[in-house]
Order: sequence, then C-alpha cells, then structure tokens
Amino acid sequence: MGFDLNTGLAHLAICPTIKFPISSRHKSLSIKYFEKQIRIMADAIVSIAVQRLETLVEKQIGTKINLVRGVKNEVSYLSSELNAIRNVLDDAERRRYKEKNIQYWLKKLEDTSYDIDNVLDEWNFAILKLEIQGSKDFVPRPKVRSYLNFSKVATRHDIAKKIKGLKERLDRIVNEKDRYDFIVGQPPVDHRESDRVRSTSLLDVSEIHGRQVEKDVLVSKLMIEGVVGEKELINPSVISIVGTGGIGKTTLAQLLYNDDTVKNNFNERIWICVSDVFDEVRIAKGIVEIVRGSCPNLNELESLLKCLTDSISGKKFLLVMDDVWTEDYTKWEPLKKSLKLGGPGSKFLVTTRSERVARMMGSTEMYHLGQLSDKDCWALMRRVAFSGRSCEERSCEELLDIGKNIAYKCKGLPLAAKVLGSMLLFKDTVEEWRNVLDSEIWQLEEAEVDLFPHLLLSYNELAPTIKHCFSYCAVFPKDTEIDVEKLIRMWMAQGYLVSSSSGREDDLELRGKEYFNNLRMRCFFLDYNGRTCKMHDIVHDFAQFLRKTKLEAAKEKGSVYRSLICQKELLLLDLCDCNACLRVLSLCECELQEIPTYIENLIHLRYLDLTDNMLMVQVPQSICKLYNLETLYLGRCGLKEIPAEIGNLIRLRHLDLYLNAELQELPETICNLHELRTLNLTHCVSLGQLPEGIHRLINLRHLPNEHTHCLHQIPQGLEQLTGL
Repeated sequence: MGFDLNTGLAHLAICPTIKFPISSRHKSLSIKYFEKQIRIMADAIVSIAVQRLETLVEKQIGTKINLVRGVKNEVSYLSSELNAIRNVLDDAERRRYKEKNIQYWLKKLEDTSYDIDNVLDEWNFAILKLEIQGSKDFVPRPKVRSYLNFSKVATRHDIAKKIKGLKERLDRIVNEKDRYDFIVGQPPVDHRESDRVRSTSLLDVSEIHGRQVEKDVLVSKLMIEGVVGEKELINPSVISIVGTGGIGKTTLAQLLYNDDTVKNNFNERIWICVSDVFDEVRIAKGIVEIVRGSCPNLNELESLLKCLTDSISGKKFLLVMDDVWTEDYTKWEPLKKSLKLGGPGSKFLVTTRSERVARMMGSTEMYHLGQLSDKDCWALMRRVAFSGRSCEERSCEELLDIGKNIAYKCKGLPLAAKVLGSMLLFKDTVEEWRNVLDSEIWQLEEAEVDLFPHLLLSYNELAPTIKHCFSYCAVFPKDTEIDVEKLIRMWMAQGYLVSSSSGREDDLELRGKEYFNNLRMRCFFLDYNGRTCKMHDIVHDFAQFLRKTKLEAAKEKGSVYRSLICQKELLLLDLCDCNACLRVLSLCECELQEIPTYIENLIHLRYLDLTDNMLMVQVPQSICKLYNLETLYLGRCGLKEIPAEIGNLIRLRHLDLYLNAELQELPETICNLHELRTLNLTHCVSLGQLPEGIHRLINLRHLPNEHTHCLHQIPQGLEQLTGL
C-alpha cells in the first residue's frame, strides 16, 4: 500500500496475523507472557468464525430458509474442525517461534478463519433479504420496490462454491496439523507468580523525583482517625492508589510507608506484596510474622486468621497491600473481617492497576495517580543514563539536549524513563542517542524486553475479545481524542462484540460499553469525560507493538486491511483493489471533493464515517449499495436530499444526519431499515416531518431531534416504537 504509518495520514488495523520476534535477550517472563497472549489472540479469531457458523445455521433453520442446499454438512464440518483445531492451539503457539512451518500453518488457519467470516457476510445478507421480502411489515410502495438492488448478493451457487472451497482449504490445514503431533490438552500452567519480583518497603529517597504533592495529600488522609460509612464508622478504612503499570504506585506507597509522620502515627506497619495470585494463607502468615516477629507452623486458613486477629487486636496498624489484582471479594473478605479488631484509625493502603479492584476492596478513598512532570521524568532518566559518565566529554551538552527530548517521549511514565535511561547508559555517541529520539518507542528492542512486559501483565488479565478491542486502538494517532460511541461501533464492525449463543444482537452496544469500562477501569484509557477519552502515549505504543507485525505484513500483502482511518487528507488509492476485506472506513474531515464511486465494491464494509465533508447535496448511490453497512455517519455533509435507495441498507443500525441544515424530508424507504437503533436528526433545522411509516422501525431506540424547529408533524403510530 505504501502508507507512511508515522505521519498520521493513514492508520490501519490489520487483522489476520500476529507474531512477535522474540530476541535472545528476552527474559523468561516476557517470553511466557507473549506466548500466552498470542495463543489467546489466535483462539479469539477462530472462536468468532465458529460462533458465526453455528449462529447462521440456527438462523437458517429458524427462518425455514433453505438458502444453500446441500452444504449443511459442509458448514457443520467447518464448525467441528475449527473447534478441534482450537484444542491444539496452546501447543502450536508455544512452538511457533522455533518451528517456522508451524508459523505458516497458523497464518493459513487465521486467513481461512477470516475468509469464512467474509463468506458468512454474504450468506447472512442473502438470508436477511429473503426475510425482509417475505415479511408482512415490509410493504414498500410499488415505485420503491424498484430501488431494491441486490446485484452484489452472492447467488446460492456462489455461496455453495465458496463454502466448498473453504472446506477444501480447511481439509488441508487439518491434514497438516496431524504432521506436527500437537499435544491436545489444557492451557499450560501459568508460572507468573514464580517469575514476578515482589516489592518490599525498602526505599532510597535520593532516587525519587517528584511525587511530593501526592505524598502530602495521602499522608493527610492516613492521619484521619476515622471514616464514617453509610451506617457506621469504618475501621480499618481502605485507601487505594490506582494507576497504570509503571506509573509509580509502589514507589509512592514506599514513600508513605517510610514517612516519619506515618511511622509515629501507627503502632504497627506491615508491608505485603500481594501480586496477581491472591494467596490468603501466604498473606495471613506474612502479617502475623511481621507483627509477632515469627509465625506459628500453621497451614489452615481458619487457624491462621484466629492467630492474626489475636496478633492485631487493639493495635493501630497500617497494612500496605501492594500490587493487588483479584476482583474476587470472597478472597478478600476473610482477611478483612479478621483485621476488624485493629485499633481506631487503622488503615489499609492498597496499590492496584484496576479501579474494579479498588471498588471490590471497599475503598473509602480512591487516588488516581497521575503522570510525572517532564522535568521530573528527565531528572529520573538523567540519573540512570549518566551514571558513571563524565560530563567533561565534548558531546555531553548535545547529549543533554537530546536526552531532554527523549524524556518528553515518556509522557510522565517513570518506568519508561528508567528503561530508556538504562538503554542510553550503553550508548555513547550522539548518533545513537538521536536514533532513540527518532524511533517510536514500540520499535525499540529494549522497550520490548523491559517495558512492555509490565503492561502485558494488565493486558493478560483481559478476556480474549477485550484484548482485540484494546489492540485495535492502535489505529488512532497518538493524542487522539477518541469518541467512545464511535469506537464501540468500530469494535462492532470488526466482529469483536460477538452476539450471544442465542444469536441475539440487541445488546451489542451495551456489551461494547462494558468492554470500554473494563479497559477504562484498568487504566488503558484516560481523561474520560462521558463522551471522549485518550490513551497514554506509552499505552498506545504498547498497542502498536501488539500489532506491529501485522502492519509489516500488510505492506507486503495488500489485501488484508480491515480498517482504514484517514486524517485530514485521503490518499487517492483504489480501495477496491487493495482492501477487499475492509470493514471500517473513516474519511471524517478529509475535505473530499467527491465520494469515489468504487466505494460500492467494499461489500464487507460495516462502518463508514463521512462526517464534516461538505460536498454532498445527495447521498451518493454508491453508498446505498453497501448492504452490510451497520453504521453510517453523514453529519455536517451539507445534504439536501436522502435518496430512496437508502432503504437498501437493511442491516443499518445507526444513521447519523446531524446538522444537515438544508435537509427538508426523509424518504419513506428509510422505514424499511428494521435493524435501525439510532436515527440522529439533531440540528436538521429545515426538516418538516418524519416518514409516515416510522412505526415500522420496530428496533428504534434513539431519535435525537433537538433544534429541529420546523418539525411540526409527528406521524401516527409512534407509540408502537416500544423500545424508544
């Protein structure tokens, strides 16, 4: 394609292949984590295809439509074989780095899974067409029926032929699978706990930069004697420090733990590194050992908790629980109850990456830790990078200038400053430092070894489908203010918000909001204001890293694009030739002179955003042929007319006509859009009436119409829209 991925001109989400080049310098921790992550991604791709196959067969049976005669057995075969393949993906992913043939095998499997998904698009639409034409509710006027154009729909023979071809491809993949003697079984045992370095309370204050303001705020909260809840005094109360990996939560907790005021305020101070396995027995033993100086030889939790209660009773304590991950209240509850007899003013200080964890633990104070200043980041980086380096060197002043600019790339993340500082320590020339400055962090091998594994800890806590949703965000340029509603609709277009086993798709938007909130509460998104959010630059770099080999593969093979977002300008490319699989296309604010006619060939497109292209008097006919389209943004496009052919878009769920001030009416065919959930008419100030058949939009939930001053006629039947 020749896109310059660094200019922000075109940003891509390219989905068939994920693979990571693992350097010999990688620590065992990062290797294990990357292996697990990739297996889950491959499994998610196959799972989506399996679910769509099963759902579509159920739908065909349920509607009594025998669309593709003679291929039921082939479809069942595809589903069963893909399920069988899932059982060996663990072993395949563990071996892909050493055995190139297995890499190629996995690539073919992923490509075939996506091709199955594309064929199902064509089949599903054909079923929808027959359903609507046979529906009593679908009553277009005679002059309207002629607008229905299904010339792009595959015939029964076409679909049957493609399914047969996919079956043959999958046959070959299954036969190849048997050559590799894969082990069928459960996922490998997760050894994260043994690989993690546990924190301690020890701290060298001279190595800390910044955080004085945060420390003072939290010290004052620790000094408060009692916190009143809804009904009674909460003792001990819970204060949580929440923030993304590497932001400095543990360092701040160490500062508080070693503060003289804090030392003098508590009878007992206890530091426990919890880590990702919440082991109640180990935690209870650790508390007893610190308070008593030794711990009885007890292994039963009941006995340990009684001992713990006796040890802490009446003593005002500060218990620091560093790096908590569990969201399971049943794990936390016994410990919490056993510590209730501590002296008045006792406190739990919790550090966690997840707001969900902080809520589970009953936090009375939740402190979201922000970024370091650029000045403090540079001080931290400089201390590491110039350790033992003589500044009498001639190039030292130039290195200092470059170093300040590199520190800015850390965007206030202390861990990134340390990692880049340690990397610069071994680089002696100005050219080497400039190379670091000019490179994206996600392209640096040192970040791959030392920085990203820390972020991968949070990433691996996510469900497979939510992993897809996060890594997809690499398509946005850095510092983008992401519209959350649009992001969720992009996820939907990519198939990440898979429907339930019953095949119902009513709650996809709700599921998308749940996924977003899950990511936001784990600090993958920042600055959420109810409508938009941002990603920290390092988190964005991590998302880029997860997809980087996909981008490289796409440059070599130009037919695998599934998402294209253009900023300000549009390269004059033939999207038809090189984006046959495109599902998301955003041309927002591209100042287009016209919509390319070849857009009608993007038959898999589900999401199209043409907002702020003041070029159209009427919606082009080419758009009305995108029969898989689910989301269409036409806000601020200068529209004066909507063509009757809009009724062809029978899968459309969201139609945004915001601020088309000269639009006077909507065609009656818009009422054929039975899947429509949202029709945004806000600021359509010239719109005089709604279509008479609007009651046929049985799934309509949202009809924003603020500032439609000319809208004086509301048709009868609106009360039938019970979901509105």
